Amino acid sequence: PGNIDRTLERIRAWRRAVPEITLRSTFIVGFPGETDSEFEALLDFLREAQLDRVGAFAYSPVDGARANDLPEPVPEELKEDRLEQFMAVQAEISAARLQRKIDQRITVLVDAVDAQDASARSSADAPEIDGVVRIRDGAALKPGEFVEVIVEGADAHDLTARLAEPTAC
Repeated sequence: PGNIDRTLERIRAWRRAVPEITLRSTFIVGFPGETDSEFEALLDFLREAQLDRVGAFAYSPVDGARANDLPEPVPEELKEDRLEQFMAVQAEISAARLQRKIDQRITVLVDAVDAQDASARSSADAPEIDGVVRIRDGAALKPGEFVEVIVEGADAHDLTARLAEPTAC
């Protein structure tokens, strides 16, 4: 588990130093021996840390891993329930953190374009893992292009935006 207080203080220090920093991590739920109180402490940490991007998975045995021999395996149904709870908490956090980006100007990399809009990602978004930035007036853009956008909306994973300066067709 590490030192939670020290980790939270580091997160606060990073955010003071770089307010626009994007923090991400990956977690395992249902590790052998994980108790209800330990899982609740993990949720408390998640709520306090307010990480921007989080991945999680339920523990599963891996060939040759010493954890396979640990006592008190968590039942599959409980692991899946914990994973669902964990991701629900993170979805709320992610949505709130993305809402803070509304009205901000950000630089994005265009990934795809269709007849109506463009799909892009910011420096905070890993391709095929994180959400996207939908540019509603981006039909004239080209994949691979960097553009400035103004964020207009957000949900738990994605942003919607408009071009900061419309491009000529």
